[in-house]
Amino acid sequence: MRKKKGALVEDVPKTKEIEVPVEGIESVAELGAVVSAFAEDGEEEKKPEIPQELNLLPLRDSVVYPMLIAPLSVSRPSSIELIDESVSASNRVIGTIAQRLPQTDEPDFADIYEYGCAVIIRTLMKAPDAVRMIVQGIVRFRIVETISSKPYLRAKVELVEDPPIDPEDQEEVEALRRSIAALFDQAVRLSPQLPDELRSLTTAVQEPNVMADLVAAHMPMAVTDKQRILETLDLKARLKALLEILGKEVRVLELSSKVQHEVSAELSKSQRDYYLREQIKAIQRELGESDDPLEDLIEIREQIDRAGMTAEALKEVNREYERLRRINPGSPEYTVARTYIETMVSLPWSTSTVDNLDLAHATEILDEDHFGLEKIKKRIVEFLAVRKVKKDGAVRQPILCFYGPPGVGKTSLGKSIARAMDRKFIRISLGGMRDEAEIRGHRRTYIGALPGQVIQGLRRAESKNPVFVLDEIDKLGQDFRGDPASALLEVLDPEQNATFRDHYLDTPFDLSHVMFVTTANRMDTIPPPLRDRMEVIELGGYTEEEKLEIAKRHLVPKQIFEHGLSQERLVFKDDALGFLIRHYTREAGVRNLEREIASVIRRATLLFAEGRKAKFQVTKRFVQTALGSPRYLHDPVTERKLVPGMAIGLAWTPVGGDVLFIEAVKYPGKGLTVTGQLGDVMKESVSAAMSYLRANAKDLKISDEEFDKHEVHVHVPEGSTPKDGPSAGITMLTALASRFTGVRIKPRLAMTGEVTLTGQVLPIGGVKEKVLAAHRAGVIELILPEENKKDYFEEVPEGIRGHLTAHFVSRASQVLRISLDR
Repeated sequence: MRKKKGALVEDVPKTKEIEVPVEGIESVAELGAVVSAFAEDGEEEKKPEIPQELNLLPLRDSVVYPMLIAPLSVSRPSSIELIDESVSASNRVIGTIAQRLPQTDEPDFADIYEYGCAVIIRTLMKAPDAVRMIVQGIVRFRIVETISSKPYLRAKVELVEDPPIDPEDQEEVEALRRSIAALFDQAVRLSPQLPDELRSLTTAVQEPNVMADLVAAHMPMAVTDKQRILETLDLKARLKALLEILGKEVRVLELSSKVQHEVSAELSKSQRDYYLREQIKAIQRELGESDDPLEDLIEIREQIDRAGMTAEALKEVNREYERLRRINPGSPEYTVARTYIETMVSLPWSTSTVDNLDLAHATEILDEDHFGLEKIKKRIVEFLAVRKVKKDGAVRQPILCFYGPPGVGKTSLGKSIARAMDRKFIRISLGGMRDEAEIRGHRRTYIGALPGQVIQGLRRAESKNPVFVLDEIDKLGQDFRGDPASALLEVLDPEQNATFRDHYLDTPFDLSHVMFVTTANRMDTIPPPLRDRMEVIELGGYTEEEKLEIAKRHLVPKQIFEHGLSQERLVFKDDALGFLIRHYTREAGVRNLEREIASVIRRATLLFAEGRKAKFQVTKRFVQTALGSPRYLHDPVTERKLVPGMAIGLAWTPVGGDVLFIEAVKYPGKGLTVTGQLGDVMKESVSAAMSYLRANAKDLKISDEEFDKHEVHVHVPEGSTPKDGPSAGITMLTALASRFTGVRIKPRLAMTGEVTLTGQVLPIGGVKEKVLAAHRAGVIELILPEENKKDYFEEVPEGIRGHLTAHFVSRASQVLRISLDR
């Protein structure tokens, strides 16, 4: 044993010493010299005897073939023990075999292939962290019986010699050999990883079996492909398999070479253009000339190159740029063309923000900004969950429509969504918009043409994936200038908005990454095709408990800050807030509540401005001092005295739910009169209720003379307010039945539902808003359609349901039996 450059090189018995530092072999050329040395030595030495039992060395990502000389590095303790025991027993022949999975650290027989290659250890060198050696492949083998797996793998093997070539197949084998030689030569020429010295390998080695093994060893192939070549014993089949793999590799290399050539050519052209522009600048400086338009053009050209536009957009801008170069700067056309180019380069063609996919963070932000609204929060978190799980491909952005009464937080919720996802936020108001060009933009033929609001919003956001709020979509108008609602059909369609074409840009712009959020107070004014493109999420009105929490968490701190005070100096007591909510506001949202809170805080601010230093508490007495006498002392239901012919209904309005008092009287005469500014549908409900009463008069113990000798007048108070809809059907029926029977309805009972001529009660909408309005008005008992039972339990808060008794009916007879106080 002797030292060699800091490493130990052991003499392997019966082997000519060739001292080679394995870590120094860095190229195939250097390895070729080693191969030649061993080849000379191999002529003097007979083929070693292969024992029937072999120690097996598992290899990661490597396959050794017969006749191949390869460097190996061994670092696993079991493998090092295998090498030590083999060399100490003067047995330098071991078996190498590839692992099925390279990441397996302690492979068993199930983790290795069945076929391997017996090798002879030529040179061995021990390093501190590994054993390195050079081995030479001898012959293939197949495992026939396992002996042991500890401390290393050991098995009985069957040697597999190459079968002789059938004389009839010699011509085909030679043709395959030449084809492989040609493809290998082409692969070496195309691949930067293979040195040119390998091109001589196929001419130096004529034996087809040896050449196939050596070519497979040197080609950068997958281990499964190399193992396939090793296990294919039939020479013709082996050559065909290698030819197939080589052909695929050469095609990939040709494509890679083509791509690299095209990239190089493009870079060369860009560099050439850059040098020419710099030379133009230098010439102008030498001549003392200052051409501002030229400098502007150069700057614009640089902006175009940096914009990252799509191919179609770049083609359009380049065409306009070439036109700009030929126009006199004093011409009006110059300004038009330049404005267009500047607009195009300022758009976020490839600029976007990275979504924050932390679900806990998103939930925390949404809860921090808004109280309640669980359905919308859940929908946003679900979208983020999909973005987090789906790693490949684009995720379709949801197009949401927040629908509900004013003041419930629809617009501010869009801002919270943007903050939760770390996206930019843009809002445009569609209320009163009548010009289609506001959405699609103006054509450039018009003086002062501009892009539409959608494109301008994205330019202001400087991101192609903002949260874009389209406010008040239900208040779009239309006139001779077009229909903006129809223009929005493309914007809000996920199947079309990837190629949205603004009239001003005249080139497609991808809107599929934008998260559109629309808001509306009512759905009946939105065209059905547009409504169909949106995922409608309804926001109901708030309960008193929810308003109290919103006021404590958001409204009071906000108003205290806006009035220059601090929460240490001014404190709102909970009972004062509840008193203010109950007796000074009656709304679905909290907008009016915020105004009343501001009025109270202004009055308190006056005290501090007059010199007060001590902390101040807002009490119920101070609320009355600031706001005056309570506006709503009694519930509307208790304020009205119920008489026969009077019933309480529930209605939905764009500003939330409300109660309706329906009155019916009879007097001598004939006919039916309906007043109260009712719509056609509501008038038809009165007629249907009257027809049901006459058809079922006998069951209700009403004589026919009552109908023949009396005229009926049905009136709905608050006649200045238009009213319509079928949901007051059972209320009309109950009022008429009460009048004709002379029986009052139960006190503090309200109802809603559509009635048919046959007495069926059909479902209605706006259940949550109607129930909240009933609770605010002092109702304690409700009649609802049977099919709305699920809406009642899903949408109405449990705290409200606890104060109400709900009856669910499917027939008009049930309504009359429950409502009439017999």
